[in-house]
Amino acid sequence: MRFSTQSRYGVRAIFDIAYHGRGKGVQIKDIARRQEISPRYLEQIFQPLRNAGIISSKRGPTGGYSLARAPQDIRVGDIVRVTERGFDPVSCIHPEETGKNCSRITDCVTRIIWEQVGEKVEGFLDSVTVQDLCRKAELLGVQKEEDRSSISPPVE
Repeated sequence: MRFSTQSRYGVRAIFDIAYHGRGKGVQIKDIARRQEISPRYLEQIFQPLRNAGIISSKRGPTGGYSLARAPQDIRVGDIVRVTERGFDPVSCIHPEETGKNCSRITDCVTRIIWEQVGEKVEGFLDSVTVQDLCRKAELLGVQKEEDRSSISPPVE
């Protein structure tokens, strides 16, 4: 099972906002630079995340993206659920959602396995919060970027 770049980049970007933002708005250009993701692609990823209530945005010089909920209340599963549109590894698990009907749906043994795989993956990703990612980053020694607006110019 592979996750799309939208999911991988979405999780990295949400982590970045939590880790570097300190509750303030974070500019998309800064997230893009730190995470090495195109700003245009981030904007595409952020739209559904904003619609889902995971992030919010504010325009203007003091604006940017911020978390709409506390980091401990956002699960990696929340992000992936939005970017992947669910956890079904095969389209036949919920044919009413995908519109793909299978003639073997009532007697397919492997469908049961795929359904369980999706449930396990969802359960694991729902067990990890954005706060957990921030703690892991601190343990790894990931440097927090200083807020450039609070840095005083050098005195000459």
